[in-house]
Amino acid sequence: MNGAAALPPLNPAARGWALLTTALALLPLLLQLPTTLAGVFAAMALMVAALSWRRRVPLPLRLLLVATMLVAIYWQMGASPGRDTGCALLAAMLAIKSSELRTLRDARSLLGFALFAPFAAFLLDQGPGTLLLALAAVVCALLGLQRLADAETGTAPRPAAFQLRMVGRLLAVALPLALSAFWLLPRLPTPLWGIPQRAAGQPGLSDTMAPGQWLDLMTDDSPALRVQFAGAAPAPEQRYWRGPVLTRFDGRTWTRLESQRRAAPPPVATAPPQWDYQIEYEPTERRELVALDLPLAAPDETGLDADYTLVSARPLTALTRWHLRSAPPARFQPDLPPALREQALQLPAGFNPRTLALARQWRRDAGTDDAAIVRRALQWIGRDFSYTLSTPLPGRHGADEFLFDWKAGFCEHFSSAFVVLMRGAGIPARVVTGYAGGTRNRYGGYWLVRRMDAHAWAEVWLPQRGWTRVDPTAAVAPERIRDTLEDRLARSGAGGAGLDIGARWLQLAQAGDWLRRNWNGMVLSFDARRQQQLLRPFGIERLEPAQLIGLLATFALIAVAAMAWLLARGERERDPLLRAWHRLDRRYARLGLGRHPHEPAGSWAARVEAARPGSGLVLLSQRFSETRYAGASSDLASLLRDLHRHRPQPGVPTGART
Repeated sequence: MNGAAALPPLNPAARGWALLTTALALLPLLLQLPTTLAGVFAAMALMVAALSWRRRVPLPLRLLLVATMLVAIYWQMGASPGRDTGCALLAAMLAIKSSELRTLRDARSLLGFALFAPFAAFLLDQGPGTLLLALAAVVCALLGLQRLADAETGTAPRPAAFQLRMVGRLLAVALPLALSAFWLLPRLPTPLWGIPQRAAGQPGLSDTMAPGQWLDLMTDDSPALRVQFAGAAPAPEQRYWRGPVLTRFDGRTWTRLESQRRAAPPPVATAPPQWDYQIEYEPTERRELVALDLPLAAPDETGLDADYTLVSARPLTALTRWHLRSAPPARFQPDLPPALREQALQLPAGFNPRTLALARQWRRDAGTDDAAIVRRALQWIGRDFSYTLSTPLPGRHGADEFLFDWKAGFCEHFSSAFVVLMRGAGIPARVVTGYAGGTRNRYGGYWLVRRMDAHAWAEVWLPQRGWTRVDPTAAVAPERIRDTLEDRLARSGAGGAGLDIGARWLQLAQAGDWLRRNWNGMVLSFDARRQQQLLRPFGIERLEPAQLIGLLATFALIAVAAMAWLLARGERERDPLLRAWHRLDRRYARLGLGRHPHEPAGSWAARVEAARPGSGLVLLSQRFSETRYAGASSDLASLLRDLHRHRPQPGVPTGART
């Protein structure tokens, strides 16, 4: 008989617990992967679990499953390495791991391997939802290990309530050590090594704009940033969050100017009011940031280029917070450098002839009045154009098709065609990307800007004023900027007896985002600076790394000692009969009649009976000894009840009588 055959086989209950633990561990990881890939992995995991329930999956089929998984990962993520690629490989291996599930050793191996998945999910998301799912997987794994131990020894499984209490005790004794490590393990201001970027593209602003590129971004309602204003919030028409400025155009794609990236920002004359605010920026894996138009200065570890685009010194791989001040511009670069003017008028040859012909006609009609041309374009858009996300991809002459054929589109089309039209009329113009609007959270008082609030508008250069913001999309759809879906849902249920489904969903979503923001503030933002100020309420201004290590070692020793004592005590007193006997001893110890460590139960009972006649302890101790040590068959429930009810008799001990 070989070694594998000698191992105990799995019973259905133990197999079920192992598969349930695997599913719970896999869930938080699947939620962070692309939807299609997560669906493939989930379907594969269910199929493998069903096929391997009664017999081992043949090796050729297992190899075919592995190849299918690798093809699916390459299809969704390509060959680029990254955090999400590694997590996808882990999820794929875990999905087909149950094909080898035959013995108790296989089940233990599967449980141990499964616990890598929820913690790998923290590489992609550190939110409270991921933490709760990871804790559920850990609890299920501990319960599964108890089931496997019972199956190996052949004992009947204990009640579920008892098993949950045991798992809760294990987690409770480990919690102090985990909290000590979180608070006191010295944190570095910057990581020793870079965190690998994600292979799959994250929705977010980039330094290019091409036809169809924004569709995924416009349908993504996940948070992009949260903003807390120190005073009054800006009006809706001022809530433009400036990002990359795109000047170069090749007929299809807008890109940034390299010369503007390297140049310093020009002086800007601002107008009141000024806004003081803090931005909490979600990770994007990129460097581009946004700020309320226009930022007055760049925070530490960021920089402003000549277009007043805010750029981080490092990729935004984690949640970051930035304190900023902004004000609307009164005059923005009124003296335009010749090189920049040339770039802001540049148009590729052979593109959009109808748009250029119209622009030349408008120039002849308006003479030197640039502002009149801008007003005429906005009036035309407001009269004849509509807003929609359902547009085909443009051909070679994208501006012509939009302005003369479709007359419908979203901000990507409006801003691009408008800038082409302005340049054709001899007005320097460029595309500005970022976000617009935002929704105020009723619970936290902050503003939430989602990725679907991404927006593109135009800046035209006008004499004496310089760069001036013009939003052609707002001419046709003001609610795109000044109204949101959440506002409408809230208004629709405000006047009735109860809120409708949309308004209730809005309240739930806002409450969830408020909880997520608090989690970000308390947990994800606990950095080296906050750690050094941890004991400031106790008069200690700063904790040096050596002091942190000393505190961590002290708390760790205390936690380990407490864990060892509790576990040893639990092991000693796992027997309910012994626990009841020790409680009885403690009742007499309060009267000075406790049992000595070397004293047998019968001798102790005789001593107590001599001190307090009629206590009844002698008979009770005899029943205890016979049941526990002699294996006498008696009514255990009755004995436990008598031990719990027994109390020392009142009176004066005989040794104290005169």
